Amino acid sequence: MSDLIDSPAEGENAPEFSVSEISGALKRTIEGAFGRVRVRGEVGRVMLARSGHLYFDVKDDRSVIAAVSWKGQVSRLSIMPEEGMEVIVTGKLTTFGSQSKYQINVDDVAVAGEGALMAMLEKRKKQLASEGLFAPERKRPLPYLPEVIGVVTSPSGAVIRDILHRLRDRFPRKVLIWPVAVQGEQCAPQVAAAIKGFNALTRGGALPRPDLLIVARGGGSIEDLWGFNEEAVARAAAESDIPLISAVGHETDTTLIDFVSDQRAPTPTAAAEMAVPVRLDLLGWTDEQGARLTRSLSDGILRRGQRLRDLSRALPRADALLQTPSQRLDNATNRLPQALIVGVQNRRIELGKRTGSLRSSILERMIEARREALGRRSDRLSPVALNREIHRRKDKTGDLARRLNDAYDRKLGALKDRLTGLERMRETLGYNATLDRGYAVVRGDGALITDTKGATKASEIELQFADGRITLGAKAIPKKAPKPPAASDQGSLF
Repeated sequence: MSDLIDSPAEGENAPEFSVSEISGALKRTIEGAFGRVRVRGEVGRVMLARSGHLYFDVKDDRSVIAAVSWKGQVSRLSIMPEEGMEVIVTGKLTTFGSQSKYQINVDDVAVAGEGALMAMLEKRKKQLASEGLFAPERKRPLPYLPEVIGVVTSPSGAVIRDILHRLRDRFPRKVLIWPVAVQGEQCAPQVAAAIKGFNALTRGGALPRPDLLIVARGGGSIEDLWGFNEEAVARAAAESDIPLISAVGHETDTTLIDFVSDQRAPTPTAAAEMAVPVRLDLLGWTDEQGARLTRSLSDGILRRGQRLRDLSRALPRADALLQTPSQRLDNATNRLPQALIVGVQNRRIELGKRTGSLRSSILERMIEARREALGRRSDRLSPVALNREIHRRKDKTGDLARRLNDAYDRKLGALKDRLTGLERMRETLGYNATLDRGYAVVRGDGALITDTKGATKASEIELQFADGRITLGAKAIPKKAPKPPAASDQGSLF
C-alpha cells in the first residue's frame, strides 16, 4: 500500500482514504499475494442463482470461506458441490468490496478422497431408492432377438469392438452407436442426452428406433466411472422406454445406472451375450424341435394305425355282414315281375269300372254347359245388339272429336297471343321505333358506321330513316365531328 499511502507530516493526523480506495488496495493485495489456491473443506450452504452463478461455502471446524463460480464456470465443473460433501476447490482468492468480505472464485471442484465420493454416492442412492427407481417391478424383460441395438459408448475404445465382435459371433444384428465421452465433465450430460435421443426416435423413421440399449464402458477408478453415478444419467436410464442394459466397468464396479437399468452386465462383452442368443444354438434347437415334432407325428400315426387294426379284429367280416341283405335282395328280385303283372291287371279292372260310370253323366253335363255358353254368345251377336253397340261407340267418338277441337282452339289462341306479345316487344326493342323519333342508321358499303373515320373510308354512304333510305357520296359527310352539344338528360342509344 506504499504507493497509495503518503506518510503524514510531523504533527499532522493520519491520511484519509475513500472506501473504494481501501477496498481496491485490499483486493490487489490479496490477489497478488495468493493468486490461485487449492482449499480443502466441507461444502456448506449451496445456492444456484437465477443468473446461473453458483454460490456456496467451504468450511472446516473453525472457519468458513465464501466461494462463487460464475455461469460459464459452472458448466465446466466436473463435480457439482453438494452440502456436506468434502471437496478440494481450486480457484483464485479475491474480495467483494460491496459486502466487505473476501471469497474464492472456484473453477474446479474435486471430491476429497474416495470416502467422500462413496458417501455422496450412498446419499444419491438413498434418494433415488426412496422415489422407487430401483423397484424390481419397474424392470422390463429384454427382447429375445432385437432387430436394432443402440450402444452408448466411446467410438474409439476397445469396448465397442468387443461388443461388435461378440454380436457378430453370436447373432449379427444392426447396431447404432451414439458416441459419448465415458469420463470427465462431459460424460454425464452426453450419456443422458444419448439415452433420451434414442428414445426420441420414431418407429419406421429414416433412422430405426432401437429395440434394446446398451450403455457400456471399460473398467477404471471410481473417479473415472463417476459420470455414471450422476443423477441425470440415472434418471434418464430410469425414464427410458427402451429396455436398457448397463455394462459399466468390471464385475466389481458398481454405479447408479446399474440399479436403475433393466439388466446389469458384469462386462460389455457379457452385455452383448445378454442382448442376443447364439445363432448356431438357436438353429440347433429349432432342428431338434423339428425332429421331435416329426417323431411325435410318426409315433402318433403308428399308434392310431395299431389301434385301428385292433378294433377291426373285433368286428365281423364284411362278407358275413352282407349275406342276409343279399338273400333278401334276391327274394325281392324274384317276386318283382309277378307283382308288377298283378298290379297292372288290378288297376286295369278298376279303370274299366270308373270309365263306365263317367261316360253317361259327365259327358251330358259338359255338353249342356257348352250349349248354354254358346247361347249367351249368340244373343250378343244379334242385329239389335250390334246396332246399340255401334251407336254407343259413335256417340263416344263424336264427344272425343268435340273435346279435341276445343283443346286445339285454346292452344292456338294462346300461341297467337304469345306471338303478338313477342312482336310488340321486338318492335319496342328494335331500332325502327328509334327511327320514328328522328334518328337514322348510317351504313357505308353495306356495313354499319359508328364514327367519322369509318365514314371517311366508305365510298358510298346510305342513310336509313323511318320512311325509307337514301344514298349519298362520301364527301357529303364532314371530316371532323362537330362540337358535342351540352349535356342533357337524353342518353345515346348507340
